Amino acid sequence: MNALSIGPLMFAPDRFAAVLAIGIFLAGAELLARNVDARFSGWSWRAGLAFLIGARLGHVLRHLDSFTAEPLRTLAVWQGGFLISVGLVAAVAITLIYLRRQPRLLIWTSVPVAASAFAAMFVVQLTAGVPPTPLPSGTYNALDGSAVAPASLTGKPMVINLWASWCPPCRREMPMVAEVSAANDRVAFLFVNQGEDEAAVKSYLETESLALGTVLLDGLGRFSRHYMTPGLPATLFVGADGRLRSVHMGEISREALLAGIAELQE
Repeated sequence: MNALSIGPLMFAPDRFAAVLAIGIFLAGAELLARNVDARFSGWSWRAGLAFLIGARLGHVLRHLDSFTAEPLRTLAVWQGGFLISVGLVAAVAITLIYLRRQPRLLIWTSVPVAASAFAAMFVVQLTAGVPPTPLPSGTYNALDGSAVAPASLTGKPMVINLWASWCPPCRREMPMVAEVSAANDRVAFLFVNQGEDEAAVKSYLETESLALGTVLLDGLGRFSRHYMTPGLPATLFVGADGRLRSVHMGEISREALLAGIAELQE
């Protein structure tokens, strides 16, 4: 499953699982605060914050070279990037400090923790995997004037980026994706614009001084319908056989993009 939609909101499955887990954890702790001990309310916010900060810092330290070059991206939590094991250590440490004199309350903390973990695992398992969708049929006009048949582009792993110039997350990630594309010859990159005409695409790329490889014009959004992606941007990782391997919905980080490329090599 590519994404989960709730009204106008769209979530990648892993992010929906995280939001759901946090909500269940805080709700469960509040129930304990009302029925067992009021201190659970203060504990839940401290432990939750410690988990998020620890998990984010763990991810940043694991990819320190990347974040050293772009330090402000440490705050770009909407891109994802959390090291759960470090977050758990931070949350446990705060819990032991806050409830160190209350062993009975320490036992109760396992209730909201277990409930939130179960919910997150359930969502992840329910949405795991994507159908091995083949490349779309037909031909598309490329920005250089040529006609390209995506179904013929097999034999080499491929990253397909679905984007539009009016999409803020697309604009934020595009310079990084273009940089990775230019520096990587292990996979082919295909930039498929959704719903815009040639003049709009050329104007955007010239204004932003972006040099992309193969840019296809998909004015009718056929790629989005073919892969059932409900929003933009979407990054599709396609194997050398032309079959879809995985999908990243929403703005992608450098680490996630490089990890997806590495998985295509396995």
